[in-house]
Amino acid sequence: IVSCRSLAAALSRKMSYMLPHLTNGWQVDQAILSEEQRVVVIRFGHDWDPSCMTMDETLFKISEKVKNFAVTYLVDVSKVPEFNKMYELYDPCTVMFFFRNKHIMIDLGTGNNNKINWPMEDEQELIDIVETVYRGARKGRGLVVSPKDYSTKYRY
Repeated sequence: IVSCRSLAAALSRKMSYMLPHLTNGWQVDQAILSEEQRVVVIRFGHDWDPSCMTMDETLFKISEKVKNFAVTYLVDVSKVPEFNKMYELYDPCTVMFFFRNKHIMIDLGTGNNNKINWPMEDEQELIDIVETVYRGARKGRGLVVSPKDYSTKYRY
C-alpha cells in the first residue's frame, strides 16, 4: 500500500519533469537573452527538495494560463552552480524573473526584492505576481510591487 504522502511526493516530482530544465549556464543565459516578448520565470533549486516540489507543481499548473506572457524554466543549482553566487541562491527554492535580458525585482514586503524564496501553493497568487512583473517590465520598470504584501507570511 502506498501512503498518501509518498504518492503526493511522486506526483510532485513528475511536475518538475513536465517543465523544461536548463542544464548548463549557457542554456540559462540563452533563455534569458532570447525571450523578447515574455517574462522568463526561473526556479532555481533541486527537483527532490519538498519546497521545490510544491513550487514546481504550482508553476506547472499555471504554465498554460500564463503562456502568452511568461515562460517557465527549472534550474538545478547543483548541476548549474554558475549563478549561485551572482544571484545569492542560498535558499532551497528560489524563483526569479527576467524580461528582455534584465532581472526584474519585485517588492513582496519581505525585504528581499530579488526573488521569491518560499514555495507558493496558491495558483492565482502566483499568476497575479507573474502578471504584475510582466506589466511592470513592459513599462520599463526594474522593480515592481507585488499585488499582495507577504511581510507577515511567517509571523507567528
